[in-house]
Amino acid sequence: MKVFVTGVAGQLGHDVINELYARGHEGIGSDLAPAYSGAQDGSAVVKAPYIPLDITDRNAVNETLMKVRPGAVIHCAAWTAVDLAEDEDKRDKVFAINESGTRYIAEACKALDIPMVYISTDYVFNGEGEKPWEPDCKAYAPLNVYGASKLAGEQAVSSLLDKFFIVRIAWVFGLNGNNFIRTMLKIGASHDQLRVVDDQIGTPTYTLDLAVLLVSMIGTGRYGYYHATNEGGYISWYDFAAEIFRQAEALGHPEYGPEHLTVTPVTTAEYGISKAKRPFNSRLDKSKLRESGFTPLPDWKDALARYLREIL
Repeated sequence: MKVFVTGVAGQLGHDVINELYARGHEGIGSDLAPAYSGAQDGSAVVKAPYIPLDITDRNAVNETLMKVRPGAVIHCAAWTAVDLAEDEDKRDKVFAINESGTRYIAEACKALDIPMVYISTDYVFNGEGEKPWEPDCKAYAPLNVYGASKLAGEQAVSSLLDKFFIVRIAWVFGLNGNNFIRTMLKIGASHDQLRVVDDQIGTPTYTLDLAVLLVSMIGTGRYGYYHATNEGGYISWYDFAAEIFRQAEALGHPEYGPEHLTVTPVTTAEYGISKAKRPFNSRLDKSKLRESGFTPLPDWKDALARYLREIL
């Protein structure tokens, strides 16, 4: 199958297009840059043709997809800077990318009568309570601009298409970009004390594992809303940080051990300094994946171990 992938310069898009080629599909990548040949870690996009595309340009989106005529689109491109999205002068741009750009892609998919995969987020919910959010739950109440823009993208896709996968993820990390793990390792190497919030609960998502699932989805016709994070239960950001440092020390980096670094759990209120309000409950119910015949993502500790072996 020929698959058009947006956002290949990001963490997920890079892994998706490489997974497509590993599975024998023809992937065509796109992003804003005039050219793209590799990732932050130095790895190239395997064999993939690349087409520069501004998804906020409706005519460009339509012309590009009509020319390429893919059999499916996996839409990974998004504005993901959550705090920056709160700036008054950024709001229009955030919605232009996450809502309008998504709508333009959905319109083209409708014209071509092809399925679209849209990557969304737990931030479409209000993050209250302790019960995991179910994929078909419609109790939307985003807490911030980013969440509102991603919800608007969801609604654009679901209102235009029947052939769609809306896949909500959380706490993303991948080789091609910055993320919580890289931040913890960088700060942990230069500080002897860290404070990490322990009252926001969720599960990480490794883009390498997610890419496998998304490529498996596209040809199945099992459309709908799904939640996809790694398995292994629900944890706090503090739990995640503690495991990052434990595994990093075990891989031969004593600077992350308890004799050099103290990690203290704190509440969100104690931590402060966040422009955007964050959800306390990012638990996502992923049972629908297995019920629909998809293989769940591996345990998050296993994913973290594989990731650290790549970057350390």
